[in-house]
Formats: sequence, structure tokens, C-alpha cells
Amino acid sequence: MPVENISKLALIIRFLKPVTWIPVMWSFLCGAVASGMFGWKEVISMKFLLAMLLTGPLASGTCQMLNDYFDRDLDEINEPNRPIPGGAISLKNATILIALWSVLSVITGYLIHPLIGFYVVIGIVNAHLYSANPIKLKKRLWAGNIIVAVSYLIIPWIAGEIAYNPSFTLSSLQPSLIVAGLFTLSSTGTMTINDFKSIEGDRQVGIRTLPVAFGETNAALIAAVLINTGQFLASAYLFMIGQTDYGIIVGALVIPQFFLQFALVKSPATMDVRYNAIAQNFLVAGMLVCAFAIKAARP
Repeated sequence: MPVENISKLALIIRFLKPVTWIPVMWSFLCGAVASGMFGWKEVISMKFLLAMLLTGPLASGTCQMLNDYFDRDLDEINEPNRPIPGGAISLKNATILIALWSVLSVITGYLIHPLIGFYVVIGIVNAHLYSANPIKLKKRLWAGNIIVAVSYLIIPWIAGEIAYNPSFTLSSLQPSLIVAGLFTLSSTGTMTINDFKSIEGDRQVGIRTLPVAFGETNAALIAAVLINTGQFLASAYLFMIGQTDYGIIVGALVIPQFFLQFALVKSPATMDVRYNAIAQNFLVAGMLVCAFAIKAARP
């Protein structure tokens, strides 16, 4: 739909890209479960509602607006109907929205736990490093996908742990750090799949994503290996900490993803959306299984 036909509220929501909120919200939930102090009654608590507001429309929304702001030249090629290149949101108004959302995000994070407010700052800095010149890590092959995966997985997962276990120690966070790190490896692969939709624009402006650098088929193969390796290693870790049943479940959840990857490798540019729509469900299910395993392994 042309941007000029969209209401102001719908336009802002589109600018915030709600579909991108879900992974961050889910990672926070997994961290909360892994803390061993999160139960069903917490779902309706003010802390959890603030956390979902933070990890969804606030912090994730801020990072998405920053990405659109700095990628406006690229979006003119790949997605000309996005709010900024489409002319529906001026650079001045975009700057005001980003500044307001950034402040609200940090305040909300601080209200949950002071350290989470600091994590929000790190996430916003990461968004600048990913999108803004002269660094613009998304131009630097692996670096861009890695920093996004860290922001989507490790930071919110550990934030979830801290929110429900304020007396945490580094040793108590270690299982979550290991599992979140391994799923970050898998997430780096899924980020590569997201790059297929913008190959043409990336080539024109010199952004070296894996599909641009290695070709679509090779990039799809690399992505599949990363996705599977991270999850199998997470499964192995659960075996190491004595959570055998959970480890078997996480390993089994990779199997349907593996079969879906055949079609992805055969036609990456046409199967990327379908793959993510189906396969991601198994990956995120594995994250929650790992969270329950960490909870079960706690003394």
C-alpha cells in the first residue's frame, strides 16, 4: 500500500516494524524462564508487561527506526515504499521519534532493573554500529549479522535472567550465556536468510552480505550449517549438564529444519520467506526447551 494512503498511527507502527519485535521478546521470556523464578502468575505482573513493552515496541522499535534512518538510500532501491524513502516521514520527524523512543526505552529498562537500562544503551549503540557510516557493520560480511544476533538473543536473554533473579552471579548466568551464545550462532544463519530479499540493492551500494559475497546457493549452505550447528551444540550442552531428555528434544527439533533446508538451498531467493515462516518455529521452540532445561538444572 502506498505510504500516502496510511494513517499516521499505522505509519508509525510500520516504521517500528512489529514483526521484528517477536524474537527479542521471546529471548527475554526464555531468560526469565531460565532464571528459575518465573511462573505463570508473572505473566500478568507489571514487570513482565514493562519487559514486553521494552523488548517489543520500545527498544526493538528504536533499533528498527535507526536502521531505516541510516538505510534510506538502500531502501530507495529495495523498499521504496518504506516511510522515509516514500516521503511519509521526514528526516526531522524521524529524528524526533528516534530520540523520544530511545529515552523511553532506557527509562523503561531502568525501571525493570538498572542494569537492563544499561543493556538498552548497548543495544542502541549496536544499532548505530550496524547501520551508521562510517563503521556500518552490515557492510562487513559476518560482523553485521553477528552484532544483530547478539542484540536479538544474548542481551535480552540475560536481561530476562536478571529481571527475575536480581541476586544473580556470573556463575548463575553461565548456562544461559552458553545457550544464548550457541543460539546466536544459529541466529547468525537466519540473519543471512533475511539478506536474500535485498541482494540487488546491497550489490549496488557495496554491502557485502554472504549472498553478495558468495552467491545465493553457497550463502544458503553456510546459513544452514550455522543454524544446525548452533542448535546441535546447544543440545550437546544440555547432555553435559545432565538434562538428557531436554537435549534429545532440542536435537530432534533440528530435523524438520534440516529437511526444509533442501528447498532453501535449491532456490534461496524464492524460498527464504517460506523457510523462515516454518523453520523458525522449531528453532524458537528449542530455545524455550533449553530455558526449561537450565531451570531444571538449577540447585
